[in-house]
Amino acid sequence: MKTLKGSKVAIIGAGAVGATIAFALSFQQLCSELVLIDVNVDKAQGEVLDISHGLPFLGHMDIHAGDYSDCVDCDVIIITAGIPRKPGETRLDLAKKNVTLAHTITNSIMKYYTKGIILVVSNPCDVITYMVQMWTGLPSNLVIGSGTNLDSARFRSILSEKLEVDVRNVHGYILGEHGETQFPAWSQTHIAGMSVEDYARSAGISFTEEDKADIAAETKSSGAQIIKLKGATYNGIAVSVSALIQSILKNEHTIRPVCSLLTGQYGIEGCSMNVPTVIGVNGVDKILEVELTESELASLKASAESIKVAIEGVKDL
Repeated sequence: MKTLKGSKVAIIGAGAVGATIAFALSFQQLCSELVLIDVNVDKAQGEVLDISHGLPFLGHMDIHAGDYSDCVDCDVIIITAGIPRKPGETRLDLAKKNVTLAHTITNSIMKYYTKGIILVVSNPCDVITYMVQMWTGLPSNLVIGSGTNLDSARFRSILSEKLEVDVRNVHGYILGEHGETQFPAWSQTHIAGMSVEDYARSAGISFTEEDKADIAAETKSSGAQIIKLKGATYNGIAVSVSALIQSILKNEHTIRPVCSLLTGQYGIEGCSMNVPTVIGVNGVDKILEVELTESELASLKASAESIKVAIEGVKDL
């Protein structure tokens, strides 16, 4: 398989999320050149210095603060910049502010863009991924949102605790929106090759429909709970994004629940949303149409409609 050597990654935004992603990438030595870009140049430079002082224990990496001209010849450009949601603020209010910011960022990137995958982390992720796709005019495989990759990890973690099993044996996806209308695809959730119900039965663990509902609700509220407890969430998303970067730069053809433009898959088009997707050096290699139950497919289509409503509210920004 083709892999990228001497790879270059740019991160737009040196806030908590962007800086922690930079640290995760440097810790795993996933690229040879890493550029941190932020309107607050001092903040970006400070993060670069802090990370670079750990490199003697990790390995060589060219990490530096830069500007949008450094987007030239990047293999991956990560957009993390965004404004946090305030108490009492509606989802649409947040979308309008962050879509406007993302439009400015996208225009700045495209002045220097020559190649590479654009990976959207900023929220609302599904809406911004769709808009970046439209603004850039790039092939749809080159614009990806981190989406429910993290939600799926949270789901697996919670499920592993309930079933008292190593999380590495738990496989499952959160599909739809990275937000309120997300849902677990229970029909595609397995423990070491067994359905969740079969595993629970064989392990002598009670597992009811109420347990499923509780796990889905806890997964959906995990981010808000972390923000309530510590003010922000950035470690989990940093590891999630670094896993996506590894899949891309090492051309691993990994199946991840990420956000990209649907063009008829599952009977859905006109929005970007999260479904199992094979990703590699070309970004989206293939969007998989896994077999969902009727209720799961209905939930996926309802989630798509929710995203479309949000897109409609910001499409002219």
